[in-house]
Amino acid sequence: MTTTVALPHVAGTSRTAGEFAGTGQMLRLYLRRDRVVAPLWALSIGLMPALQIVSIKDIYTTGEQLDGFAATTAASPALIAMYGPVFSSALGSIGTWKAGAMYAVIAIAVVLTVIRHTRVEEETGRAELVGATSIGRFAGLTGALLLTYGASVVAGIVCAASLLATGLPVAGSVAFGAALAGSGVVWGAVAAVAAQVSTGARLARGIAFAALGAAFAVRAVGDAGNGVLSWFSPLGWCLQIRPFADERWWVLVPLAALGTVATLFAYRLLRTRDIGAGLLADRPGPPVAGTALSGPVGLAWRLQRGSLLAWTTGFALYGLLIGGAVNSIGGMLDDSGTLQDVVTSLGGSADLEKAFIAYAVTMLAAAAAAYSVSAVLRLHEEENTGRAETVLAGVVGRVRYASSHLLFAIGGPAVALLASGLGIGIVWGATDGDLVRKVGQSLGAVAVQLPAVWVVTAIAMLLFGALPKYAALAWAVLSAMIVIFLLGSLGSFPQWILDLVPFVHPPKLPGAAFDIVPITSLAALAGTGILVGLIAFRRRDLR
Repeated sequence: MTTTVALPHVAGTSRTAGEFAGTGQMLRLYLRRDRVVAPLWALSIGLMPALQIVSIKDIYTTGEQLDGFAATTAASPALIAMYGPVFSSALGSIGTWKAGAMYAVIAIAVVLTVIRHTRVEEETGRAELVGATSIGRFAGLTGALLLTYGASVVAGIVCAASLLATGLPVAGSVAFGAALAGSGVVWGAVAAVAAQVSTGARLARGIAFAALGAAFAVRAVGDAGNGVLSWFSPLGWCLQIRPFADERWWVLVPLAALGTVATLFAYRLLRTRDIGAGLLADRPGPPVAGTALSGPVGLAWRLQRGSLLAWTTGFALYGLLIGGAVNSIGGMLDDSGTLQDVVTSLGGSADLEKAFIAYAVTMLAAAAAAYSVSAVLRLHEEENTGRAETVLAGVVGRVRYASSHLLFAIGGPAVALLASGLGIGIVWGATDGDLVRKVGQSLGAVAVQLPAVWVVTAIAMLLFGALPKYAALAWAVLSAMIVIFLLGSLGSFPQWILDLVPFVHPPKLPGAAFDIVPITSLAALAGTGILVGLIAFRRRDLR
């Protein structure tokens, strides 16, 4: 007869150690999987502020020009809402003003990284398989956070070092890098909490991005007002560190505190839930599907509608801000002939207001292309999770199935861009006293950019259809296009390289003359690429 003796358990010691068992192995796995993506976003985000400094050094060459820029910006609530206040007329403060957007960009990068290595792993069942071994319950989350926090710190170090290399003061460079790393840590922790609350990766990303959008809105409203509301936003804290303007080092404390509390809260939630489950229970659906779900288009609408609504709302709000900033652009550029030349060259018009709108619309088109890539890669996600195979096992053909998502990849950017054009025109026309004409000009400016967006859509479809393993490279292609466009505007690339970017070819409305040739050429190129991608998807095996 065998007797089992229960040994006494020391509370909190062996249990906690066991829950973290295998963290090193999980971290090595995540590092291997992200060996290209993580260094790419960490380095690109870290170097972007220095590139901004390099570009602005040749534009504002005197202290008077910098003072004028700071004064004009301070008088424009729309510009302050978009980018935050300028706290000093020093070169570092002016040069990194727009680079403050990197605080939100790194947030997007870390949210995607954390959720990919936590909730996606549970949703696909891989986390359950790994957890059946000697890997502890907290190992996966810890590995994901170590990867994300480490990449954020690397981005901060690269940022500080590159700013120092441009000749800026040490204190301001380190402060900007620390704020960048702090933003990454905070939003990585927020993503970890969202991964525990939701029941799926898509909902987790929605929760995290909703929190990020709310933080941006609170910061924008606060900065455009008396500044008090900005202290309720982590993005506002990053700006309030005030690099190159009598740095406020103590603001790093609330960033560190929020990151720590959110991280501990994520571990607490993970301990209290079942693997694969979320704290938000799935709602039971109706017993019979409605007519809207009777075909692949209805299914695609159900999957894409949340993203479409969020992007359209964001574009509309940003259009309102751009429209409000138009009247301030002349004062910002009056003292800098070089910057006037850059804006008028990019905008295709000697009229600074119209050139500014053309340039802003081009950047909005690049953002719309990001939404389009996301919509196309939804096909990739559906295939990887096996749901596409279930749909295609019925009477739905591959071309019809893929076309249902392409409908949103093509039409979604049109809706979002037209919403932004409407916002620009309404505010611009209201302040100018010519509402109908200005709305028409703004809508025309965004409409001509659509074929350029669809070229990026075609690239994503080609990669998904022909090389599904490398479909995510569509993001790298789009990122390269944006970098080439921004640096090429300063003469950093030969014209033939700049011509590879589709966004430079549409007519620069509202100031330039309308030319239908580049529009039809881009549309034909996009249509051909999408068609070839559909044919390739139809002929290959499902992964």
